Amino acid sequence: MSENKDNIIVKKSYAFALEVINLYKSLIEKKEFIMSKQILISGTSIGANIHEAVASESKKDFIHKLSIAVKESRETSYWLNLLKDSNYINEELFNNLNNGCHEVTRILNSIIITTKAKYFSNIHNSKFIILFACHES
Repeated sequence: MSENKDNIIVKKSYAFALEVINLYKSLIEKKEFIMSKQILISGTSIGANIHEAVASESKKDFIHKLSIAVKESRETSYWLNLLKDSNYINEELFNNLNNGCHEVTRILNSIIITTKAKYFSNIHNSKFIILFACHES
């Protein structure tokens, strides 16, 4: 995965992080300090882990870093749902942010699956890829 600005997952995760920062600012204005901090951490961590993956030492390290980014993305989705259901954000803002979060997750999963298939195509990993892909849908 190249580090240049043409890298779609780098661009999308960075844009998503900026949206999360703006959400954090608006939540702070509403005096919401706990969930706002949680979503700031998880939402910006996605891109940070992707950048770590770009500089990974091996394909296994690359997959590991991207897998952490997926976990952070899932956590971010949890906080978005909690913020919506507790009426801190409206449905429109939730849909916009959650769609962006899910898009990043789908791209990350695709990169992980493709990398595993290309570099680690043994029976054990093939089963993992199928289970992982089914879990995501």
